Amino acid sequence: MTVRRRMHLAVRCPGVGDTTVRTGPRSGAPIDFASFERLARTAERGLFDFLLLAGGPRSREHRGSVRDPDALGRPEAITVLNALAAVTERLGLAATVDAISNEPYELARRLATLDHLSEGRAAWNVETSPDTPTTENFRRRPDPANRYPRAAEFVEVTRELWDSWTPDGASRPFAHRGLHFDIAGEFTVPRPPQGHPVVIHAGDSSEGREFAARAADVVLADWGAGDCPSGGHGSRESALEAGRAFYADVKGRLAAYGRSPEELRIMPVVTFVLGDTDAEARERAVEIRRQRKAPQDAPRSAVGARERVRGVGLSSYDPGEPLPGIDIGIGIDPDPAPTRGRTRTADVLTVAEKRRALAREEGLSGGRRTVIEAHGPRWFVGTPEAVAAEFDALVRADAADGFVLVPPATPGGLDTFVDRVVPLLQERGAFRTEYTGTTMRSHLGLAEPVWKG
Repeated sequence: MTVRRRMHLAVRCPGVGDTTVRTGPRSGAPIDFASFERLARTAERGLFDFLLLAGGPRSREHRGSVRDPDALGRPEAITVLNALAAVTERLGLAATVDAISNEPYELARRLATLDHLSEGRAAWNVETSPDTPTTENFRRRPDPANRYPRAAEFVEVTRELWDSWTPDGASRPFAHRGLHFDIAGEFTVPRPPQGHPVVIHAGDSSEGREFAARAADVVLADWGAGDCPSGGHGSRESALEAGRAFYADVKGRLAAYGRSPEELRIMPVVTFVLGDTDAEARERAVEIRRQRKAPQDAPRSAVGARERVRGVGLSSYDPGEPLPGIDIGIGIDPDPAPTRGRTRTADVLTVAEKRRALAREEGLSGGRRTVIEAHGPRWFVGTPEAVAAEFDALVRADAADGFVLVPPATPGGLDTFVDRVVPLLQERGAFRTEYTGTTMRSHLGLAEPVWKG
């Protein structure tokens, strides 16, 4: 008898850039702890595996201007998660921390402390962004080409530090002599309850996939933007195709590192809009998209998004019109030479082609709308029954092990999913009806790492 494979669910907060609506009296300031607490309690009520906090040491900028105002005022992630550990009991707590501006010893202590305070629920989302402004707040200015080798050694060192304490609580000196780190001493925090906090990574490039196969426990897949409407075609098939291709590729890389497919969870980052009917859900999706950018900011945002892909100034172009070479596939392709922001050098042509394909598929005539629709996670729009069925089908088709949800609004955007979709997934046998363990590793079905003494 075949055992029914159950999906994993997580939530990311806050959304990045235009992803999450923060308007209205209930949205709260980015540093308002009540918003984080509400989201965490809702996720735990929904029996989610973990909550992931996005973040970074500096707001994102483009051509001298802040391009992600949502990032302003965000608190430091691990500090927030330590507070959330006191108001939750089972929910995993994942912090996004970059491997460029931090040091292994200091970060290993903070993550081990969170794991102890939460009794085994800590995780680290390893950020490897080549975004140059990220490091301008720090003395270190590493070569972007070395970001993955440095990150891989960073993870290796943190695990060595956690293993410098024996499982029975004895401390031993450590020493690491590597290309990027040369440290020695004695680690001050006992081995974490999980052995090692869970390591997460979001990487769509070949380098990112290889890093995930080598070092990560969870990989956040990028299926690209677009809608998966109930009863629709095109985008739904493309989600399945993209998911299965990513899933097979990353899982296929594990053997080279002596790992099995069950040692890595693949979870696409997606968002959702629900309605009592498909038409109502689509109407809500349109309204949410309108709220994602203030009208006065939308043209500038669209131009900036296209400049970051193309690599040249485009202020002379009308932001409301298609841009040759990016939106509709005519004219000159973007220059792939420099790395710009979070867009990888090797991927700029792929980004441009995705936007062209979306413009053709969705019939988008305006350049601004093409950029807005093409930015961010894939949308699932429909009734709760339709979204539950689609999630279940994608997991059963080996396109994903689960999903990281980005609620369309904050702080209450997850409530409808927990109240209306989770029970349907449980009825299908596709999702847990109770927590069976206490640690984040147990939620994900990941074994505790063997101590390497």
